[in-house]
Amino acid sequence: MPAARISLAQWQTFLAVVDHGGYAQAAEALNKGQSTVSYAVGRLESLLDVKVFRLEGRRAVLTEAGQLLYRRARLLVEEAGELEKAARNVAAGWEAEIRLAVDQIFPMDTLFDSLARFSDEQPHTRIELRESVLSGASEALLQGEADLAISGKLPQGFLADPLLNLRFIAVAHPEHALHRLGRTLEFEDLQRHRQIVVRDSGSLRATDSGWLGAEQRWTVSQMSTSIRAIAAGNGFAWLPELKIADLLAAGKLKPLPLREGRERSAQLFLIYADREYAGPGVKRLGELLRQTVARDCARHE
Repeated sequence: MPAARISLAQWQTFLAVVDHGGYAQAAEALNKGQSTVSYAVGRLESLLDVKVFRLEGRRAVLTEAGQLLYRRARLLVEEAGELEKAARNVAAGWEAEIRLAVDQIFPMDTLFDSLARFSDEQPHTRIELRESVLSGASEALLQGEADLAISGKLPQGFLADPLLNLRFIAVAHPEHALHRLGRTLEFEDLQRHRQIVVRDSGSLRATDSGWLGAEQRWTVSQMSTSIRAIAAGNGFAWLPELKIADLLAAGKLKPLPLREGRERSAQLFLIYADREYAGPGVKRLGELLRQTVARDCARHE
């Protein structure tokens, strides 16, 4: 790659002339002499063999070539600033990438809001999101594949504080055969109908959770697939209330009138791979997750 003939300082001077409306104004903004500014722009034109300004009266106006160079120079200077910021963050210990494992029952709107807030603060730290079911997130911690996890399964040797308590509701489509019985349901009624189950994404210690007594069963790998199948009338399941609030409000899902067990709860934990030695990015992301969960919980109270 050939060496650049124009310095970053020359491009910044060129931008200042345009942004501030003239050589004198740019010189004042840059705290330089007007002759220094004029020389820098003249040198830029000479090296590139192109005119970036033309005079209209006493005003310097961008030529067509100057307009093109202005747009590209703006991107160059902004990118240089971002590069310096990234270097400062690395020097301060900010991670280049954070690996986050999250159980699929966690509300996605809350997750995306937290991630967006983090990325607004630290745009140069990449996030690798791993969506999991049951033991999948805790397994990622045990295998050293996650820096931070949201899981209902606390792996052996890890300490964590509760993050969110979720309520699950037994539901089916309003026209499902279970609703057409028109009475309070027993578990024996469920046994004769199809249950939709989400498979544990862990491979080492895959576990089952909840009631699994139906004779018919569809096992899927995504929570979203389970919700779609049930909303289409293909079965029943216990689903996180926060995940299906809109479908319940729209009448596309209806709670099953079980005599007992119509609701259950699940506790999610925020778990650090190593809380003591976690980097500033992991710690900040954990703080934002807690803040966003607290805010969203207050909205639903």
